[in-house]
Amino acid sequence: MGTDMEKIEDLKSQLSYPKDIVIISHRNPDGDAIGSSMAFRYFLEEYGHVVKVIYPSEYPVAFEFIKGIDQCIIFDSEPQKAALEIEKAEIIACLDFNALDRIDKLGPLVNNSKATKLLIDHHLDPEPFADFSLSETTASSTCELVYKFIQLLGEDRKINTFISELLFIGLITDTGSFKYSTNPYTYEVASELKKKGADDYKMQDLIHNTMTPKQVALLGHCLANRLELLPELTAGIITLTKQDYIDFDISRGDTEGIVNYVLMMKGMKVAAFITEQPTIVKLSLRSKGDISMQELARKYFNGGGHKNASGGAVYNKLENVVDKFKNVLPEFLNSNEL
Repeated sequence: MGTDMEKIEDLKSQLSYPKDIVIISHRNPDGDAIGSSMAFRYFLEEYGHVVKVIYPSEYPVAFEFIKGIDQCIIFDSEPQKAALEIEKAEIIACLDFNALDRIDKLGPLVNNSKATKLLIDHHLDPEPFADFSLSETTASSTCELVYKFIQLLGEDRKINTFISELLFIGLITDTGSFKYSTNPYTYEVASELKKKGADDYKMQDLIHNTMTPKQVALLGHCLANRLELLPELTAGIITLTKQDYIDFDISRGDTEGIVNYVLMMKGMKVAAFITEQPTIVKLSLRSKGDISMQELARKYFNGGGHKNASGGAVYNKLENVVDKFKNVLPEFLNSNEL
């Protein structure tokens, strides 16, 4: 693994003539997963490759505006079609995940494939399953790293306005509109994408200003009725019950971003969004500064992710998971020297 020029030249050679290529990203794909995979698809198609994008589960409706996203294969809906494409693939590009269990049942299919495997990702502790890896935990997003990978190939000229705007999606969403997880190179990439014609205002508008009346009502319910503040811990918890899911007819994408509202309050440093699913309780965790939600999620809630944005899942009752979060948080914050 690595980014040495010998491996880059080998990849350039493999990409120099048309191949069957599959791009895979993680379950419940977010803006960075979608932006990076769709941008990489259109970049590779510039070479004449036959490219298929596969997601383990459905993408949020907020990203339906992306041209061609309806051509993606959803493993949950079409497992046989997805398996066939992986079997045919000569190259498999794994974007925005660092371990095969992040793609569920697609994991064994990728692991058993004889295809050349490419990993582009910015999560901690990547598994060594790829033949080539561009893994940088300091990167703002996988979209940033896809741009860097294209730079390493020496093919910047193939990034057109459309691809630039797709890459901008990951920059916007994984940095909270450039509020966190940035580095100097992030702004260099944003500048270059703007030079190539990306309309960042349009992308911000398409991503963020699309709430339905139902989603606004749900947000109001969460903040008015389901928010519990723990000021002594500089933390807040928002919960949703199974009944809430029924009452508000909650579907994919409706709860996106709700957890972030806790951190909009002065003095809040930790936010938890804990939801009761049909068979499991899910947690979405956010923090500010040096408080590692990745460590908390991994240690207590079978999860992981980024330092300041992670998730987990537990087979238990909602109230028990909430109690556990409250019980482990004080000691965890002390160990993080809040």
